[in-house]
Amino acid sequence: MARPRTNDEEVGERLLAEAGRVVATEGIAALSLRALADAANTSTTAIYSLFGGKDGLLLALYTQAFEGFGGAQRAVAETDDPITDLAALGIAYRDWALANPNLFRVMFSGALPADDPTCSVAARDTIGPLVAGVGRALAAGVLSGDHETIVISLWAAVHGFVTLELDGLLPAADPDASIHAVLKAAVSGWR
Repeated sequence: MARPRTNDEEVGERLLAEAGRVVATEGIAALSLRALADAANTSTTAIYSLFGGKDGLLLALYTQAFEGFGGAQRAVAETDDPITDLAALGIAYRDWALANPNLFRVMFSGALPADDPTCSVAARDTIGPLVAGVGRALAAGVLSGDHETIVISLWAAVHGFVTLELDGLLPAADPDASIHAVLKAAVSGWR
């Protein structure tokens, strides 16, 4: 009779969540497989069984972060108003980051293998909805300027806001109202 499999998806999710916490708060150098396994209430064997080792675990963590973020961006429904759609992408960006602060920090920490082809594709795909949204706004004549520069400026505005908010450095009394004001100002500069 075969032994029941104990290293299942739930164990993998616990390992990824704890790895995300460690990488986001302490850095990749602090990621010890033994400590990670203990914190996730499993064994190092589970890490090797599920991910093939530390590199595989980190690749899975990085991919999980970008796929989750990209999914949130792609879930924003397209309307007949490209400006409304750009604002909705900014709100979705913030909402996902607030719901997944460790994964957000993992994505932008520079600690994970961005040069890996799988990771590069996952990272590049996350910006696709913004690139398309700016393209729609330019085609509709509601924005004008260099496509790439507009994408970068809108991304930087939202990313900066979210990073300040996550780090507790946002001086705004009402972050919800403030993100809307930031989005309005960022888009208005390209009208």
